[in-house]
Amino acid sequence: MLLLLPTTSYRNNDFLAAAEVLNVEIISAADYCHQLAPQWGLAPIMSVQFDRPEQAGEIILQSLTRRVDAVLAVDDHGLELAALLNERLGLNGNKPEAVRALRDKLEFRKLLSSNGYNCPEFHHLQDNTDSAALIPRLHFPVVVKARRLSASRGVIRADDPLQYLQAVSRVRAIQNKADRDAKALGIIIESFIPGMEYALEGILENGRLKTLALFDKPDPLDGPYFEETVYVAPSRLPQDTQDQIRHTVQCACGIAGLTAGPVHAEMRVNSSGIWLLEIAARSIGGLCGRVLRHWLGMSIEELILRQALGEPLPAFSPEKSVAVMMIPIPTRGIYQGAHNLDLAVKLAGITDIQITAEIGHIVTPPPEGASYLGFIFASGKSPQEAESFVRSAQRYLQFDIRPEFQVIES
Repeated sequence: MLLLLPTTSYRNNDFLAAAEVLNVEIISAADYCHQLAPQWGLAPIMSVQFDRPEQAGEIILQSLTRRVDAVLAVDDHGLELAALLNERLGLNGNKPEAVRALRDKLEFRKLLSSNGYNCPEFHHLQDNTDSAALIPRLHFPVVVKARRLSASRGVIRADDPLQYLQAVSRVRAIQNKADRDAKALGIIIESFIPGMEYALEGILENGRLKTLALFDKPDPLDGPYFEETVYVAPSRLPQDTQDQIRHTVQCACGIAGLTAGPVHAEMRVNSSGIWLLEIAARSIGGLCGRVLRHWLGMSIEELILRQALGEPLPAFSPEKSVAVMMIPIPTRGIYQGAHNLDLAVKLAGITDIQITAEIGHIVTPPPEGASYLGFIFASGKSPQEAESFVRSAQRYLQFDIRPEFQVIES
């Protein structure tokens, strides 16, 4: 299997561990700096630019010395490249145009709107357009979004014209740093959708969606920034609403052209129905997928590898409720460590705590940042109990985050 491993991904080790369990030989492609990689003695396949899929695809195809049975991307960065390689190699997978459309928030809104789905009013603000000119057409509150960033990066709510102008300036700056195509892309402005958020984790086989979990997000995500915290499963939504969510995601995948592999969909639910926020041709981000290990009887990465290699998916029957907390970053600064971890991990219901922030590194909350301090995992007899366990553990933990610049008094 050819595995596209971004150097900054949380999940590289979990995919490599799953491959070892299945005795799958991995050929790695990575996005190390193309200038530094030769000095480190790395082959060209280890320094391809995932955001230039055509160019990267040619380098990878020239570097392969033997046949591969599947190509997989670990996360968003390599999705289009993986789809292109699967197509060039004649392997099963999603079409590049389907993956490309779903990664782009503007194209996704166009797809929903043209096919009769609930869709907020939205506008495309090009990079060279005066943002103030759009104000008379807006119905506040609105959400200003970068087009291709993930993990709440570059997403800001604005409740009035002044906040809107400030948000546009800030989002443009974030996108300019994070996406080399920023000036060509522009940004998207859409009406704020009220309601609670939910997330569906699934996998497609020949276009048919198999739901692995439907998560509640019990913390309101009303802005001005949208840092996610707690996921809880099984969902406490009424069964008919859960069925509507599954049906909506299945149909939207079909319209988009997704046919195979993992699916992570996020949506809001209110009195007007289901409002899809995004559908990604990947599994849940960060280390959150580990919360499903006991449900699936294996890691979600192993499940994805099995499906990519054409092996049948096992049946599973969840027994306990589970919760995961993405530990939020309270403020930007230099991370110096965590305290009381030994106490928190021994609390009732806690199955694991992983601190992923590295000492000495700068941590940044959304909308500029796209990472977390770590992850808390719990299981319980009910969704309420599992949720309470992760919140209890968070209250024990204390994090030392210091200012980047120390003020010295004379």
